[in-house]
Amino acid sequence: MMERLALLSDAAMSWVRLAACLILIFRLLSTERPGRKSAAAVLACGTVVSVALYFAGPGDMVRIALEAVLAAGCARRFQKADFRMSLFVAAFFEIGVFLWRFLCSAWLGVLFRAPIFLAVDAWQGMLAGWILHLLLGAGAALLWRRKPGEKGRTRTASVIVTAGLLAVISLSEQKVLPIDGDMLEMWTILSVVLMMSVQIFHMNRQYEAEREIARLKSQQAQLLERDYTALSRVYEVNARLFHDLHNHIGALRQLLVHQKAGEALGYLDELQAPVGKVSGTVWTGDEAADYLINTKAAEAEAEGIQYQVQVEFPRNSDLRSADLCAILGNLLDNALEAVRRISERERFISLTVRRINQMLVIKVENSAPPPAAEEDGTLKTVKEQNGLHGWGLKSVQTAAGKYDGLVQTGYSEGVFRAVVTLSFQGVERE
Repeated sequence: MMERLALLSDAAMSWVRLAACLILIFRLLSTERPGRKSAAAVLACGTVVSVALYFAGPGDMVRIALEAVLAAGCARRFQKADFRMSLFVAAFFEIGVFLWRFLCSAWLGVLFRAPIFLAVDAWQGMLAGWILHLLLGAGAALLWRRKPGEKGRTRTASVIVTAGLLAVISLSEQKVLPIDGDMLEMWTILSVVLMMSVQIFHMNRQYEAEREIARLKSQQAQLLERDYTALSRVYEVNARLFHDLHNHIGALRQLLVHQKAGEALGYLDELQAPVGKVSGTVWTGDEAADYLINTKAAEAEAEGIQYQVQVEFPRNSDLRSADLCAILGNLLDNALEAVRRISERERFISLTVRRINQMLVIKVENSAPPPAAEEDGTLKTVKEQNGLHGWGLKSVQTAAGKYDGLVQTGYSEGVFRAVVTLSFQGVERE
């Protein structure tokens, strides 16, 4: 009876660990949200590992390795996560959990002066394990509902691993409970490795963020260069227009003298065309954003898509041009791609940018076909293998996150809506 209870308890704790690990990967690596398939995989993998290791009995290290690989595989399969980073997170998560399970058992043994708490197949050992796993489940539930900031994640992880190292060192000094010296040495070394892993992960995320910023800066430079070239051409045409103004006036006078009003109007329209290109520009005060909005407007006009823009943009704010272009560019690109898949008479795109106190709301609405499916409440792209659409929205979320922003999407009655809300602060310009 006790053996069956130990096996069931071991499997249940494995389910909790794997589920918490997938939630941690979801939050740390910004992957897709774990769904029903992930839950089924957790139940299956946890059961298989527990049954296999129960009869084989090779120890905790093999379990840590197996569960880390399985968690990374599930994250890759069901959450579209990078396997190597998922394996990194899963491996050190498993080490951390088993470290704290050992500490919980050992300190309960010290408190009650009972070495039996270190026996995982005794009810006292199972009790110590479940105390930890209940806390782990509560932490995973909190992490599921609330996304911590980058600093909060690093600080929390550092506090946990530092506390673990101090607890292991304290165990080596106590005389109440006899603990094997090799085991204490192993967990001390692993505690130090855990501390290093937290710092390595933090440095890696900083590197990824800096690389993303560098990529956005490169895109911004390209946009500015194209904008400058386009405006230079328009101004060159206008310069020629004003230089030849005397001749144009003379030609118009002759047309009117000979009562050729229609030809005179056509002539005026031809002269006004270059000026119209400038006057039709939507100015936000950011050259790259202005060029991007108008480039997408030109694409829409060429394809017969109705394109509406209403912009109320704050002056002298801390909103960076690269982030603004990342948000507008990806949202408008997605809108154009969606509109191209429906009939011409229903095609439209609407861009609205509004300032509300210290908040900037960017809303893109466009006609779109019904989404192919919903996955855990999130609209799923219809591109093959997700194309670049998923990466585009990730880029929007990354840029919005720098300003404590939110990205919300929805579909109803043939209209897709994407709303980005950003917080900004006023800055002084010289």
